[in-house]
Amino acid sequence: MLERIRDLSDVPVLILTAHGNEADKVRGLHNGADDYLTKPFSNRELAARLEALLRRPRTGQPEVEVYDDGSLQVNLGSREVSVDGAPVELTPTEFRLLAALIRHPGQTLTPDQLLKIAWNDPLGIGPDRVKFGIMRLRRKLGRDSAGAGLGSSIQAVRGFGYRYVAPAATK
Repeated sequence: MLERIRDLSDVPVLILTAHGNEADKVRGLHNGADDYLTKPFSNRELAARLEALLRRPRTGQPEVEVYDDGSLQVNLGSREVSVDGAPVELTPTEFRLLAALIRHPGQTLTPDQLLKIAWNDPLGIGPDRVKFGIMRLRRKLGRDSAGAGLGSSIQAVRGFGYRYVAPAATK
């Protein structure tokens, strides 16, 4: 959950919890928390930590990222997708899957990586989700039964995973 917050915002994050062992603290900080406070704590300590977080300079709003390879246009800020100028309606999971692929152009991402990014499934409980997610995404991007269309730019790399290759590079 915290990774998704970090993808969308630069808001300060303070974890308040009763879990005080070192492994929990390290996991929380590595996942993007700015500070970690365990029970019991005083109101003064909480206020001081919040003030310190708010004093830290923030990077501000990230620039809107737009991917355009001539056929596929993806506005990562507004979550709009179009193929050859025609809008394509994607579910949030399909959008995260496509965004993961275009953010790593030509790089093969494993099903485990895609599960973690698009479904937040770090345990890999549902590896078939990736296969069916790719199939639905290809269909929505215009892959026909003969394999033509933009959906064919999402390539399966047998035994490894999937990658997005821009149409100009596939010719």
